[in-house]
Amino acid sequence: MKPAILLGLLCFALQAETVAYKGFTLIDGAGGAPLSGAAMIVENGRITWVGSTAQLKVPQGAAVNDLAGKFVMPGIINLHGHVSVTEGLVQDTKRFYTRENVEKNLALYASYGVTSVVSMGADQPLGYTIRAEQRSGRPTVARLFTAGRGFTVKGGYPGVVHGMEGVPFEISSPEEAIRDVDEVAAHHPDLVKIWVDDHFGSLPKIPIRLSSAIIQEAHKHGLKVVAHVFYLQDAKELIAAGLDGLAHSVRDKPVDDELIAMMKKHGTWQMAATLAREASMFALAKPAAFLSDPFFTRAIPPDELATLRSPAYQKQIAADPEIAEYPKFLDTAEKNLKRLADAGVRYGLGTDSGPPARFAGYFEHREAELMVQAGLTPNQIVTAATKSGAEFLGARDLGTIEKGKWADFLVLTANPLNDIRNTRSIESVFIAGNKVR
Repeated sequence: MKPAILLGLLCFALQAETVAYKGFTLIDGAGGAPLSGAAMIVENGRITWVGSTAQLKVPQGAAVNDLAGKFVMPGIINLHGHVSVTEGLVQDTKRFYTRENVEKNLALYASYGVTSVVSMGADQPLGYTIRAEQRSGRPTVARLFTAGRGFTVKGGYPGVVHGMEGVPFEISSPEEAIRDVDEVAAHHPDLVKIWVDDHFGSLPKIPIRLSSAIIQEAHKHGLKVVAHVFYLQDAKELIAAGLDGLAHSVRDKPVDDELIAMMKKHGTWQMAATLAREASMFALAKPAAFLSDPFFTRAIPPDELATLRSPAYQKQIAADPEIAEYPKFLDTAEKNLKRLADAGVRYGLGTDSGPPARFAGYFEHREAELMVQAGLTPNQIVTAATKSGAEFLGARDLGTIEKGKWADFLVLTANPLNDIRNTRSIESVFIAGNKVR
């Protein structure tokens, strides 16, 4: 091929990577008022200009996408998920954590507008490989952030759960904690995860001296530490030890002034309230309306859907000895989130999606609905799910629609600031400028 022709083809390819979008209402994720008649330019997957359509100067050769009547917001960031730990309603982390399944799971998240997900403590080494591949290019599935292998005490939750055997580190001494944190740190995880739970007194719970050793060692490596918690007292002890984020709401009792003061003093986040997780613990004990919702059923195989609808499955869920307590836990979690938010504690959006009957993609929209039920505004929730999530992760080029950021965004047909359920009105999803739905 002649050099002139080759150069022309190269120039055409580069020009094709520049796209102008115009005419939409912009919800930029920063919490301000929406901008109608907005426009932006995306070059090679990054936003290079944002402003009004009246001021738009389309670069020569750029494609133009007219989004008149549409709403554009940043992609959703799920700060608490578990990637590729199940198939259908069966959990077996080591068996199901394959490249094919991870990529399929991340594609599912992306199809629901979840453009980044933090996988919280059950990842295999393959996760680091996939993350590195994504960060060296422009992904076409949800961005993977990972805590690698999480930590619990020997014989503790979740290492005793079927399909999670041998997945978390099970430690018995500060020395083991330091050794295993150093092993995780060598892979440069995005977070370090601790499970602090005794499952209503039925299992050993990691003591604070071991959690403290994990936190101190992780901080030496510049890593944030987050914890699965249930009890108010555990949250206080962990925060006093330097914990960076609560990966669930406190659910045993209302948060108090002491906890709020501690969180604000230490800069501890309610990184994820996981209200959808709490609701899932009892929602399927009877016929659930969402089982007929096309937004839900489009991603569920027919055989799995039939099981979820079956009286036998509902009877199995209803037989949980704690079933009567779960609605109370959800109510407490909602009230605690509202009180923390009102007090100025930082928070993101996270769901605990991924395990059986915790549905990736759908759950993130359900979480947003429950956050409204808790008393937060749609604007607060959109900000939590975008800008705040990126800030907690230290992901400086994600979370808002502004110059220099990756073009991870959703095109919606209805305004989510009027009704948070409008986050479901997805027309298209872009990750690094790539249209993935």
